[in-house]
Amino acid sequence: MGNGTFRNRFPLSQNGTMTFLKSLFRSKAATSNQIEVLDKETYKKEIAKEEVQLVDVRTPKEYKGGHLAKAVNIDFFHHGSFRTAFEKFDKEKPVYLYCRSGQRSLKAAKKLISWGFTKVYDLEGGILNWQKTEK
Repeated sequence: MGNGTFRNRFPLSQNGTMTFLKSLFRSKAATSNQIEVLDKETYKKEIAKEEVQLVDVRTPKEYKGGHLAKAVNIDFFHHGSFRTAFEKFDKEKPVYLYCRSGQRSLKAAKKLISWGFTKVYDLEGGILNWQKTEK
């Protein structure tokens, strides 16, 4: 890659810091503002609202074993169909995600933000936490 090409792709700011690096840090901050992990009680109040975009990102087998009312199942592990399924969602409205323990749904939330979704809420501790306090 020639020097000119590098400069065109990653221009330097006046103080010599690459704007590329600045944009990386800004995008991390933006992501943290766009993804919010909610405790069970807050999550429960939010998903009780009308027309909420509620998604269970577990496998179909896990979903069939029990899921939250109104949740649609979009399996995180089926990458191609996972993205395709979210193309039908409104990117300007919040999406509420959950999985078994909160790990998959957080990864899914990061993907959604990278695809242009503006706000994603994740259930803290996943459905395990939900069921633990429900019994």
